[in-house]
Amino acid sequence: MIQYAAIGVVHSPFTEPAGTPIQASGAAAADVEAVVEIYPQYSDGLKDIEGFSHLILLYHLHRVQPAGLLVKPFLENELHGIFATRSPARPNPIGFSVVRLDKVEGRLLRVRGVDMLDQTPVLDIKPYIGQFDCREAERVGWLADNLHKLNETKDDGRFAK
Repeated sequence: MIQYAAIGVVHSPFTEPAGTPIQASGAAAADVEAVVEIYPQYSDGLKDIEGFSHLILLYHLHRVQPAGLLVKPFLENELHGIFATRSPARPNPIGFSVVRLDKVEGRLLRVRGVDMLDQTPVLDIKPYIGQFDCREAERVGWLADNLHKLNETKDDGRFAK
């Protein structure tokens, strides 16, 4: 058994899965602001975080229903293996998003470009560093014919509890 404790919680304007942006990089999420509240016992871990423009948030997808190993992702109506998708309904419902850090106020991180629901438990935060994290993908699989849908597609509730 592997167990993790949340280090904080996201306060976002999205209270229901339906209508939430499906990726933080999409136009629907670009200007959406949220606050990541870090619990007091983890606040020392925020030292020097204000020096980074972007953060990687790892979080527990607390409002998804369990899914099988084949899923119909948001950008297509064909079944694909869960590990070939970004579907939120996963064997271990862990999500990640790269967000813009606008301001640090004590243990509150004001961020932009969010695709998370309100009250999403945060598991970890890492600084996004372009030289480490940015690689041009040579192949994007089945998504090659569907990436144009990203800016117009929002969660339709298909994976919600």
